[in-house]
Parts: sequence; structure tokens; C-alpha cells
Amino acid sequence: MERLRAKKIKERAKTGVKVFKREFKKQMSTAILAAFGFLIALVWKDVVTETVTKLSGNATLGGTVIGAIIVTVICVLGIMIVSRMLKEKEEVKDEQTNK
Repeated sequence: MERLRAKKIKERAKTGVKVFKREFKKQMSTAILAAFGFLIALVWKDVVTETVTKLSGNATLGGTVIGAIIVTVICVLGIMIVSRMLKEKEEVKDEQTNK
């Protein structure tokens, strides 16, 4: 009886470690991807700012607001597209796992 109990505890611990490793890798990859995205945004910031300034006729506040709105809309659309793609990928993966 005691051996059976120890075996169950050991199995739960192994399962917990596996889940922790998988979740840790998932969170680390998310953090790394976010860091790369932030770096890309910083690099492109000056390009976008300069382009909007030239297109808006050097208007300071108006050009900045228009540029911010345009960039926000583009980013939100990008986030929506990527989120849908990831959700579909996870659904397919879940279906394959449940078979």
C-alpha cells in the first residue's frame, strides 16, 4: 500500500515537472518574441515618424496624431491576424492530441 502511494506521488511529480518545463519554454519563447518585436518597433520608429512628417507637410501635432492613429490601426490588424492564426494552429493541435 505504501509503495503504491509513493509511486503515485512520484508519477504526479514527474507530470508536474513536464508541465512546468513545457509552460516555461512557452513563456520564454513569448518573452523572446516580444523582445524582438520591441526591437523591430524601435528600429522602424524613426522611419515611420519621418515618413509621416513628410507626408503631412511638416505639421507637428496633427501629423503626429495622424501617424499614431495609422500605426495603431495597422498594429491592431496585425495582432488580430496573428492571434487568429495561432488560435487555429492550437485548435488543430488539440484535435490531433485528442485522437
